[in-house]
Amino acid sequence: MPITPEWLDKWRIWPRMIITLYGVAFYQTTTWFMALDMPTNAQSAFVSVIVGAGAGFFGIYTNSKSSVNVPPAKKEACEKCGK
Repeated sequence: MPITPEWLDKWRIWPRMIITLYGVAFYQTTTWFMALDMPTNAQSAFVSVIVGAGAGFFGIYTNSKSSVNVPPAKKEACEKCGK
């Protein structure tokens, strides 16, 4: 099966990769911050920026849609009522 732009778009490879990489960055930042003996205000602000960026990434991820046009499914008539 050839990897085409339509295939990548259908499976939403890039948004999934970005959200996965954000998860890795979030985990590493969290473990780094918790290992600090006396975190400074700058370090706390850095962690806040990383966590806040997650809201933006998640919003983009959930609002992104595949640009592949999928025709709507045809509704068949009910056998009992004909609607």
